Amino acid sequence: MSKDQPSRYGANQIAEIANGIVDPVLARRAGINTALLGSWEDIVGENFADCTRPEKIAWPRRSDLPEDGGHRPGVLTIACEGARALFLSHAQGELIARINGFFGYPAIGQVRIVQKPVSVASVRPRIRKLEGEKAKRLEAMMEGIEDGNLRRAVERLGTAVLQAKRK
Repeated sequence: MSKDQPSRYGANQIAEIANGIVDPVLARRAGINTALLGSWEDIVGENFADCTRPEKIAWPRRSDLPEDGGHRPGVLTIACEGARALFLSHAQGELIARINGFFGYPAIGQVRIVQKPVSVASVRPRIRKLEGEKAKRLEAMMEGIEDGNLRRAVERLGTAVLQAKRK
């Protein structure tokens, strides 16, 4: 189903409609999209999820691009609360690698940190833990996953998928 077609029930999800409206505005004004904002907690990890927020990406001007049509990475501005900005600046190499991994190409070459209050409203719905047979099934599926971040991501996805639909 394309994003312009209504679902089989004749309605689009509000997130699809909102993203279609918000993404062009964010891209024009801040150079970011809702996918980056929605995945920010996973990208920065537990240490910085509660105290940081991506503000904007400054892309190089067309006149600054190489003549061979190559790509130059942008500068990501991140708002960070208080003294934690120092710790974020020490971790910016790893952070740039994670952001570029999210984009799938070297989109960000530099991070600019601005200290200011960050109110992080949790947009992610709280999902109840699985119990019984479903919990055992998910645990069996995750067997062999050693990376902690990947394991948590797969657990969140599996829990959401295996949850019984509310009626």
